[in-house]
Amino acid sequence: MSDKEIKFEDLGLMDYQEAWDYQEVRFDALVEYKRKPEGRPRPTRYLLFCEHPHVYTLGKSGDEHNLLIRQEFLKKIKATYYKTNRGGDITYHGPGQIVGYPIVDLEVLGIGLKQYVALLEDSIIELLNGYGLVATRMDGATGVWLDVDHPVKARKICAIGVRSSRHVTMHGFALNVNTNLDYFTYINPCGFETRGVTSMEKELGGPQDFGRIKSELRDLLLGRFLRK
Repeated sequence: MSDKEIKFEDLGLMDYQEAWDYQEVRFDALVEYKRKPEGRPRPTRYLLFCEHPHVYTLGKSGDEHNLLIRQEFLKKIKATYYKTNRGGDITYHGPGQIVGYPIVDLEVLGIGLKQYVALLEDSIIELLNGYGLVATRMDGATGVWLDVDHPVKARKICAIGVRSSRHVTMHGFALNVNTNLDYFTYINPCGFETRGVTSMEKELGGPQDFGRIKSELRDLLLGRFLRK
């Protein structure tokens, strides 16, 4: 494996806590290597894709009041809730959403954290542009958006929240492909009370080829990582 090579794994539908634990083991191995690299091979870097059963996750600096429902209602809609150690506020994960967890060493890639987030955004923007969706960034907010200049129509299609230690990353992004958007009505997504959320399915007028989109996004991300 070259210095910049990253292993891709599609974990399929996986419980959020199980996926978090899976990340932590690989993240911790890279961080420990950065502390004491002598005499040991460099651990593998990863790009993990998965879907989660219905779950709400809150970033370490997020506001719990952005979850608008009580625990009893969470059970009714078959959803769970976790406080996490990533950046960002609250978001939703569920079936039909591509959740990506890159576990990479930014020093090896030669980029900082802001550049890394921009790399994720640029890859998703390029993917969406290929489907005729004019996606962009929004000033003062991470993620990928549509109609950012419209005070009413602006809506998020991809959320991003990462953790970094010793330049090693975990957590990542969530792209709404065929996502049930009703679940976003129970939160202030990413802390925004007046911004909408959308999906490729909604914007393009019907369910999308999930497997194809995963493959396209995988290739875009790995290509950008290797070019760094």
